[in-house]
Amino acid sequence: MTLHAFALLAAAVLAGAEPSCKVPRAEPSGSAAWAAAHASAAAAVAKMSQQDKVNMVTGVGWDKGPCVGNTPAIGSINYPQLCLQDGPLGIRFGTGITAFTPGVQAASTWDTELIRQRGAYLGAEAKGCGIHVLLGPVAGALGKIPQAGRNWEGFGADPYLAGIAMAETVEGIQGAGVQACAKHYIVNEQELNRETMSSNVDDRTMHELYLWPFADAVHSNVASVMCSYNKINGTWACENDHVQNGLLKKELGFQGYVVTDWNAQHSTNAAAINGLDMTMPGSDYNGRNVLWGPQLNNAVNGGQVPKSRLDDMAKRILASWYLLGQNSGYPGINIRANVQGNHKENVRAVARDGIVLLKNDGGMLPLKKPAKMALVGSAAVVNPQGMNACVDKGCNTGALGMGWGSGSVNYPYFVAPYDALKTRAQSDGTTLSLQSSDSTNGVANVVSGADAAIVVITADSGEGYITVEGNVGDRQNLEPWHNGNQLVQAVAAANKNTIVVVHSVGPVILETILATPGVRAVVWAGLPSQENGNALVDILYGLTSPSGKLVYTIAKRAEDYGTAVVRGDDNFSEGLFVDYRHFDKANIEPRYEFGFGLSYTNFTYAAITITSTATSGPATGATIPGGAADLWEDVATVTAVITNSGSVAGAEVAQLYLTLPSSSAPSATPPKQLRGFAKLKLAAGARGTATFNLRRRDLSYWDSARQQWVVPAGRFGVSVGASSRDVRLTGSIEV
Repeated sequence: MTLHAFALLAAAVLAGAEPSCKVPRAEPSGSAAWAAAHASAAAAVAKMSQQDKVNMVTGVGWDKGPCVGNTPAIGSINYPQLCLQDGPLGIRFGTGITAFTPGVQAASTWDTELIRQRGAYLGAEAKGCGIHVLLGPVAGALGKIPQAGRNWEGFGADPYLAGIAMAETVEGIQGAGVQACAKHYIVNEQELNRETMSSNVDDRTMHELYLWPFADAVHSNVASVMCSYNKINGTWACENDHVQNGLLKKELGFQGYVVTDWNAQHSTNAAAINGLDMTMPGSDYNGRNVLWGPQLNNAVNGGQVPKSRLDDMAKRILASWYLLGQNSGYPGINIRANVQGNHKENVRAVARDGIVLLKNDGGMLPLKKPAKMALVGSAAVVNPQGMNACVDKGCNTGALGMGWGSGSVNYPYFVAPYDALKTRAQSDGTTLSLQSSDSTNGVANVVSGADAAIVVITADSGEGYITVEGNVGDRQNLEPWHNGNQLVQAVAAANKNTIVVVHSVGPVILETILATPGVRAVVWAGLPSQENGNALVDILYGLTSPSGKLVYTIAKRAEDYGTAVVRGDDNFSEGLFVDYRHFDKANIEPRYEFGFGLSYTNFTYAAITITSTATSGPATGATIPGGAADLWEDVATVTAVITNSGSVAGAEVAQLYLTLPSSSAPSATPPKQLRGFAKLKLAAGARGTATFNLRRRDLSYWDSARQQWVVPAGRFGVSVGASSRDVRLTGSIEV
């Protein structure tokens, strides 16, 4: 499908057309489209003065334009004031927008159609507001530290899953004609000291974990990449020649432009020479410390920065503008436009299908018109001060839908658990009692005699410029907030049919709750945004069978992760062994493993088939967006037959994990790695085929000595199952 056709789709969405998860898929246009865009850009650059070029690459300054980032209009080529706006789940500061689910919830659906539709709707809203560059999606933080503040903005702790979600989201956003911005590049894994610390990462770990999802974004022709605040191996990310020029532009063949995170620039000359293309917002937050603008002009005039480098910056920025067709008929900037359409339907679907059922003893769920029900917890109701009372969601008061920081947006409305449960209870004739506090005093009176007692607990985090209840971005620990363990114990002591609902940014230690008699079900409801309560009711009452799967490991102890927020530099000593890779290597039993999730039905796996044309050796193809062309070629196919052997309709996420041969340096290679997934929606008794197409990169490891991706010779172990530890079928690939 052409970009023009995608634009028509976006227009239909804004006009309120009937939604469909079947967002049209277009193969990335790749090198040819970029070549055409760069040709147009080169012709425009030839008409620009040096001052025009400097203006194009320099933001106008903090809080000096309609958007969070702005560059001036350039009349000589009819180039508009460029608008860059947060963010990854909607239009920050917008008033007629949708508060989409955070990335972590979208990933928890493992549903590429829903993820892609979410991206398309994000793009449609951005275009409707006249925004040229939407600052998202997020591939870093990857989530190696479970307490890290901004993990919830990304797509979980596995680079393969994050990469697929990045690609779907980028193509969705850009299909609407809006430039996506992949961030934060790179190894930006905590909030503490993010503006001073150095992330010291070895070459193989950089490639196989942290660069991996950015490669997917580049392969999908992402228009821009945002460099992060931290240093990388001792050099600031936004003036790091190896990271920006070596890895991104040369190795990955990135054709767009690199823009700073806001006020992440540290130099004039080094930043320009080492790969930065645009500085934002153009000053510090006091309107001072302008490092480009006149300073860049002087550096070019003095020969410290080559004129060809300035031309390259401008050409890259213009090429992205041309690539997305923004040079013709693009709307004017209006952040306050009403662009919601019917996008709330995607929010509800993602919120619902991202819910993970962790425990369901004795078929406690789904609920079947209970006569009496109780609901407990401050997170059961909307923040009493108002759903948007806390700027950038800088509090954990009331029901939780997203974390805090620049990646948050205002809710247009918010349906809390109590709102939706009250509506359902009234239709069923159920008596519903409520305690909307976290106090254990008197809770027995509220829940006694109820057929089901639901207690809602939370854990929150966000960006480090806001401190919430002593948490400076990163979480202080992995315990439930607001004495959640004690609240659950008090409820369960008075009612042996207790259902715990967890709204959380990431892993929480559940040992106390799981050891509490009377806790019969645990519903991991994640971050559902504005459709919080509706999505919860869909699952609690079995209107939809739960189909979400964990995108990180839930451990028995915080120490089991082997990583934590550090106070100085981070040497990434864990290497490749992050999340389930670490648990597998160290033989640590998790409480709930990566990829885990229960259903109201059962699924059986059978009939694995494997075909392969893979050959050993390095990738040698020409460089295209994303790296060597042959890395992206399918070289093996695995299929399995999945049957819904239960009595209700449901959806299963079948997952494929590979174990590399011993020739891939086994001591440094994880025991198994996710390399495929397929979500099958099946009626009771129905069967379907899960198909996993393996690309050359999926079978490769990064050989640092050769500086190449290499398919090792030998036998690959193939594991297909319902989670990283629930393996149902096995086989092998001989290379």
